[in-house]
Amino acid sequence: MQLELTKYGKMEKTSSIMITFGRRWHIVWWTGTCLYDVQLSLLVLLRSADGCKIRLDDIKRSEGFPLALDIGAGSGHIYRAICSDDAFEGEGGIGGIRKLVQLDSSEAMLNRDIEMEVEGSHRCDTYRFAADEESALPFPDGTFDLVLSSQSMHWVNDLPSLFKEVKRVLKPDGCFMFSMVGGSTLPELRISMVLAELEREGGVGAHVGPFVELSDVGSLLQNAGFTLPTVDVDSLRVSFPNAGVLMEHLQRMGEANASLRRRNYTGKDIFLAAASIYDEMFSVQESEDQDQESDIEASVQVIFAIGWSPHISQQQPATRGSAQHRVGEMVTKTPGNASS
Repeated sequence: MQLELTKYGKMEKTSSIMITFGRRWHIVWWTGTCLYDVQLSLLVLLRSADGCKIRLDDIKRSEGFPLALDIGAGSGHIYRAICSDDAFEGEGGIGGIRKLVQLDSSEAMLNRDIEMEVEGSHRCDTYRFAADEESALPFPDGTFDLVLSSQSMHWVNDLPSLFKEVKRVLKPDGCFMFSMVGGSTLPELRISMVLAELEREGGVGAHVGPFVELSDVGSLLQNAGFTLPTVDVDSLRVSFPNAGVLMEHLQRMGEANASLRRRNYTGKDIFLAAASIYDEMFSVQESEDQDQESDIEASVQVIFAIGWSPHISQQQPATRGSAQHRVGEMVTKTPGNASS
């Protein structure tokens, strides 16, 4: 067993944790994308940031969330969304956030837009901090009222340990809100690559990284000790001229294949075959002109989830066996109906 220690916390890694992604590869690619804002990246990041913003607005707390942490902040999409409007009650931006700590593994990405003026920045102050999201969070216990994350945790190998770290740095009755891509993301690309490889080489390799399934998110929250978990999903469909443009967008947004099980080399013939299969199976004809080339469609599943650190003020389940009535006593029978 290996222990990774910091001043404030301890993350424990055992042999039972499967290392799926090469974090070093991802950080290098993620840093290299700070010059690009491609269509797919902007759509997913902005949609996710707006989704978190809407969900924050739905939480009514008189004091709001004065101090918040954004894990995997990137160039600051969450920060701009928070600054876009006033809190419903009290001071600060969306959710009553007065200060947001932005944490990301890439210092270049964090500081990319540091000179850009953010509209509404007077509502919320910010501090940028470069650190690996997969390491122990460098903050004392019970520091933050709110922890946010948008489209970064699908690159973390050990999500259970990260969730426990989030719970550690949250105050009692603190909120953990995040969005991440789910298991139903890019099924069209997966199918096209599998069929192309089976046709050309008789076998398949890992070209699209594994994602967390929607059904597992609630269990991850509860196993980490969060209460009152809430999970919902949003689906996006994005059109591209062809599969080559889609794969270029994925590469430029830092979402290239960082799987440790990936093949060392994939020939151009496989990518050309995959593009042809993609165009044949998943094309979208936007006009009645049959001679006009049709676009292809890519599906992205975005999972939103909320969990709370335990507190005595939260609603609690009744003690087992304390019921005063049977379910049958609550059902009223009427003529001609079994129940009503």
